[in-house]
Amino acid sequence: MNYALWFQLASPEIVLSISSLVLLLIAAWGGNKASRMVSVLAVVALFGALALSLNFLFDPAFADGADAFYGQYRMDRFASLSKVLIFLSAIGCVIVAPKFFARGDMMRAEYPILILFASIGMGLMVSAVDLLTLYIGLELNSLAAYVLASFLRSDHRSAEAGLKYFVLGALASGILLFGMSLLYGFTGTTSFIGIQTAFADGVSTGALFGIVFVLSGLAFKISAVPFHMWTPDVYEGAPTPVTTFFATAPKVAALALTMRVAIEAFGGQQSIWQQIVIFVALASIILGAAGAIGQTNIKRLLAYSSINNVGFMLIGLACGTPEGASAMMTYLVIYVAMTLGSFVCVLDLNDRTGAPVEDIGKLAGLSRTRPGLAAALAVFMFSLAGIPPLFGFWGKFVVFDAAVAAGLIPLAAIGIAASVIGAFYYLKVIKVMYFDEPADVIAPSDSPARMVLVAITALFVSPLGYFATLALSPVTAGAAKALFWSA
Repeated sequence: MNYALWFQLASPEIVLSISSLVLLLIAAWGGNKASRMVSVLAVVALFGALALSLNFLFDPAFADGADAFYGQYRMDRFASLSKVLIFLSAIGCVIVAPKFFARGDMMRAEYPILILFASIGMGLMVSAVDLLTLYIGLELNSLAAYVLASFLRSDHRSAEAGLKYFVLGALASGILLFGMSLLYGFTGTTSFIGIQTAFADGVSTGALFGIVFVLSGLAFKISAVPFHMWTPDVYEGAPTPVTTFFATAPKVAALALTMRVAIEAFGGQQSIWQQIVIFVALASIILGAAGAIGQTNIKRLLAYSSINNVGFMLIGLACGTPEGASAMMTYLVIYVAMTLGSFVCVLDLNDRTGAPVEDIGKLAGLSRTRPGLAAALAVFMFSLAGIPPLFGFWGKFVVFDAAVAAGLIPLAAIGIAASVIGAFYYLKVIKVMYFDEPADVIAPSDSPARMVLVAITALFVSPLGYFATLALSPVTAGAAKALFWSA
């Protein structure tokens, strides 16, 4: 036992845990007057956790990763990269929130603290190498998320979103727990490596049901079809900073967890879980694209877009190869930038009374009244659609390339066809902004922080983003290699 090493490996979560408890005391004593100070300190804590994660990502001493807490927790380059994305998303969501909640005097010190608690849970999720750590991390994140969804207590849409998320989330947790109990019953272990070893001689019918239930529970967390039904309603009803958070950080954590469970725990039985992942990927791509076409609310449209993009990312996992995992991580990095930028643009869509504007029809002529915002939103829409030369195209290209290399040519062909169909609803938003008569509803921006965040993410997903591949490709390849350490 080396407690010093264990605490060093878990230092990002320890920093966030201590910070969140201290901030909770400050919030209890200072009340709402302390909300700004708590937000600033929360961002500082997240930057601290981010710096520690970056250290693990680039330090050669941790190239092979290391286990802690009797094999319950693993810190490797895959976990480090996932945590970097999670903490960056959380920082963005804390920074843009005060201006939104200031309207109606709804800013509370609890918001950044709940983001910290959720981040701790997500950190545990991506480092979990045991079913118990998996569940603790998942629930810590979920409990904070349920409260965040209903953060605007006086808004019936927010309350409904929180209640719906809680009820369906509890159902998904039950499915996941049932699957975990079946796996434990038929393998005699909760360790991912132990499960992989137990599956070396084949999978019994009971264990097969366990695999299906566990993957079903995780499919809910990544809002993949057929467990996507909560996504449009929760995304629309939750406050927009919270929706921004749901669409980025928890998505990264849940997808990374799904990758680790599939490859480390079920890796020896790829033919079984691969069929499930291929079905979920295709269903998510097709239904996400079809469901978005008729949407008139921009948050609901982006919710279906997230379902659609999850399908594309799962193509990388379906390959079951290090190249596929690397492609999936590359797509995830680009997806976080595109989605964060899109939702910050939505946050900046307010009328002259300061009320949020979510109706796509009211964006008519935005290119003439807010040309900068319209251009940024157009960049994100084109990039989400995967239209070259924007960086979103590169994300789709690498997963399709990995699928072809793995022999999944029909899956890649259907994905390419569906991406062309899905481009329609993104182009609809651009058409309204650039070719319709100005509705002159959107007021000028009153938040420099949002404008800076939009500019940074827009530059990243622009053709300039291809320069980032020089650094990004080795990092994602290293993360994928760490994921296959037990293979």
